[in-house]
Amino acid sequence: MAKKNLKKGLFSCAAILFYIFALFAHPAHNAQAQSDPQEAILYYNEACGMCADYVKNDLPRQLQGAGINKIDKRDYINGKDIRPEMNRRMKDAGIPLDLQGHIMTFVGDKYIMAGHMPDHIVGEMFNEDNSSRFKRLLVFQDDMGSEAKNYKIFGIPNYADDYMGEPKTYPIGTPISEYLDYLENNKNELKANSNKEAFILPIVLVSGFLDGINPCAFAVLLFFISFLYTLKRTKKDVWKTGVVYIAAIFLAYLAIGLGLVSTVMFINAPHAMAKIGAWLVIILGIINIIGILIPSFPIRLQIPHIAKGTIKEYVHKATLPSAFILGFFVGLCTFPCSGGIYVAIIGLLVSQTTSAIGFGYLILYNIMFVMPLIIILLAMSNKRTLEVFQRWEQSKVPQIKVFGAAVMIALGAIMLIWFT
Repeated sequence: MAKKNLKKGLFSCAAILFYIFALFAHPAHNAQAQSDPQEAILYYNEACGMCADYVKNDLPRQLQGAGINKIDKRDYINGKDIRPEMNRRMKDAGIPLDLQGHIMTFVGDKYIMAGHMPDHIVGEMFNEDNSSRFKRLLVFQDDMGSEAKNYKIFGIPNYADDYMGEPKTYPIGTPISEYLDYLENNKNELKANSNKEAFILPIVLVSGFLDGINPCAFAVLLFFISFLYTLKRTKKDVWKTGVVYIAAIFLAYLAIGLGLVSTVMFINAPHAMAKIGAWLVIILGIINIIGILIPSFPIRLQIPHIAKGTIKEYVHKATLPSAFILGFFVGLCTFPCSGGIYVAIIGLLVSQTTSAIGFGYLILYNIMFVMPLIIILLAMSNKRTLEVFQRWEQSKVPQIKVFGAAVMIALGAIMLIWFT
């Protein structure tokens, strides 16, 4: 029976992962493929005087000069459905958060302008020679009038399937052809960098799963299941309580991840944070190994000792609400065990993906994080099997820690070499 349940559980997990992989294999930014290439859609804030003036006068003149006469203006302050629509369009186009302006202009799927555009930039974007060199181009310049000193530009060259490289910043008077020349002259390097993105999904899958293989959460779950059996609970009750416990760990770890993402975005230095995260995960891996080799080493990556009494208290309550509280608390306390991996992955996602895709990867990471616990819960439906596994787990704690430390060091090295 246990083997049957385990097989069914693994099959369900595999189906979920296949579905998620399919979603990532077909990026959402293709969803706008049917947009009218001769229509400009303007999203703006009517309450901003200078914005409204630019949208009413200068921007239509610039677009009409480029041959775009069909212009649809949409105020996202007074129109309650407009802001969600604008956000969906930016998400579908794969626009990074730091390139989203307070005025967004879309002409078909190819031309995107964020903010206030100087005349020469608009003219150069729609210039026939320049236009033939890219599949999509985004220009960001969110300052007004004389405050405009620089602009950012980000594009998909004709030889690529997706955004290439990183946004480039140029003085306001620089022609956009300089950026297009950069894309052409660095074709081989940019293609190589683009291919690295294909490794993000397997890195997220593997690191999430390996992050979940840690003695902290294992020991608590095994002890919890064992205690439930001593209370003569049925297998159904054990599974139900275990699912609540694991779901709470998932939510706690996801909450930590969202908090870290917000912090990185607030600092607005994703590449620096990715590098810091890579070094942090290497350092924590080394600390783990030193702790195994030198038992008296004072730094320990484990559930804080002060929390163990609280954990024991909620284990002995053995109700569904207490299982949720226990799981959430363990999820928070598990972070010191191997949280360096999480920090490194979040730095990678923020620096290498859009906010929408990055959030999907974050969810996927946390699913993989609790996957070892799900497998254990499915397999431990037999009390005798549970006892054997408990003895094995207790005897293999040092090996598990060494394995986890090696993974942390390897992940940090990969991020430093390939992604920072």
